[in-house]
Amino acid sequence: MHTVALVVAAGRGERFGAALPKQYASLAGKPILRHAVEAFLAHPLIDAVRVVIGPEDRSLYDAATRGLDLLPPVIGGASRQETVRRGLESLEPLAPDHVLVHDAARPLVSAAVIGRVVAALEHHPAVLPVLPVVDTLKRVADGLVAGEAARDGLARAQTPQGFRFPLILAAHRAAEDRGYTDDTAIAAAAGLEVATVAGESRNMKLTLPEDLGLAEALLRSPALRWRTGLGFDVHAFAEGRPLILCGVRIPHDRGLAGHSDADVAFHAVTDAILGTLGAGDIGTHFPPGDPRWRDADSARFLRHAVELLAARGGRIENVDLVIVCERPKIGPHREAMTARLAEVLGVGPDQVGIKATTSEKLGFTGRGEGIAAQAVVSVALPERAG
Repeated sequence: MHTVALVVAAGRGERFGAALPKQYASLAGKPILRHAVEAFLAHPLIDAVRVVIGPEDRSLYDAATRGLDLLPPVIGGASRQETVRRGLESLEPLAPDHVLVHDAARPLVSAAVIGRVVAALEHHPAVLPVLPVVDTLKRVADGLVAGEAARDGLARAQTPQGFRFPLILAAHRAAEDRGYTDDTAIAAAAGLEVATVAGESRNMKLTLPEDLGLAEALLRSPALRWRTGLGFDVHAFAEGRPLILCGVRIPHDRGLAGHSDADVAFHAVTDAILGTLGAGDIGTHFPPGDPRWRDADSARFLRHAVELLAARGGRIENVDLVIVCERPKIGPHREAMTARLAEVLGVGPDQVGIKATTSEKLGFTGRGEGIAAQAVVSVALPERAG
């Protein structure tokens, strides 16, 4: 096996205040442990998952993981360090290349974090997902502020922590049980270099009773993945046609040639949105030879792309559009064009940028033969596992 996930679930979680160990408490209708395990089972880079449990918890474990394709569980020890070591030793017959050690109390780990850790293991012996420390840190004694602590160079550690399996197994076996609560500390003590990757605030550790409500709120609001699409379009000038840019009729002696209204700006933005979805280009959805689209308002094409994005649960974050031509001047019409583009997209005008430039008399735009447009669109999409 290449990569195995080891989920640590042997703790008692006294601060959580539940009748059961917290990993078996219900989160949105499922045990916390099951949420964590399913994240790894669903990931294409994880070959197998094993859970390390407390000696009294076998019946709770069986109920929480019923129906899941897991390696048989292993009984943990008196400390977290011993628990992880036992889990690692149980994997030795499988001889995986990599192991990811994860706390069961982090049920919202995303596919993106798992993927970053696995990818970094190709170049580093140990990998730690971290978050920056953004709050001011204070030293407190007897309920009073006793000073400040510099936060420069500090980071908040998360799991899964990834390791090259033979190295972390040897490090655990060599380490004295000093109450380590973090496996990268054991790796560092053994002289292993520990690289960091970006964690996520969503990947919180459930410690106190109020954390459960926050985790449920986060589950209702799925993790987002940002994507960027690029669109480019060109139309030649033609006599006897109106010039339409971003849905606005621009006074000019010629319009643009095309099967539809030839709105080169809307076409570029449409292709950029379709690019964020991997959904082909405008011609795929609206073939230029189809008589239904003759002289059609290109806002129809743009709305279609927006609807496809919405159907995936996505939203537009911003649009940056560049129009290239010698004439007409775009500046006098920029405000109207921005308003119309924002209206069709269903976003605020502050999320739309429209710029114009010339090609310094070079090329077909420089010779006044047509107009080109290039658009970059950033969107947020709910993350899919894997």
